Amino acid sequence: MQKILLFFSLILAGLSLGVSNGYADPIKDRMLARLPVINDLKAQGILGENNQGFLEFRTDAKPQADTVQAENQDRATVYKAIAARQNTTMEFVGQARAAQIADKEPSGVWIQSPDGAWRKK
Repeated sequence: MQKILLFFSLILAGLSLGVSNGYADPIKDRMLARLPVINDLKAQGILGENNQGFLEFRTDAKPQADTVQAENQDRATVYKAIAARQNTTMEFVGQARAAQIADKEPSGVWIQSPDGAWRKK
């Protein structure tokens, strides 16, 4: 869990240096604040990380749906800003981020592979 928090902290710190639209600090703060809830939902098997860099529910129950939606909206904003800066697409950034997330997630978390198949890491 601490490894994940450190990883996200480093990613978010890097984003705050690269996102020059004035949104970086509030986004970073919101994402860090949501992290315990998201990690708990992942540990319960309720949430997974899809192959586009977004959270996705893995059960019919959708607790904290507003938190998950807000996280995905912030991720989209960050991906869009990075894509503009890198002269690429938001989709490419999201897929690259999904690969990073999949690599770093602990065992037991749902991950969607590039081909769309879901598996527990």
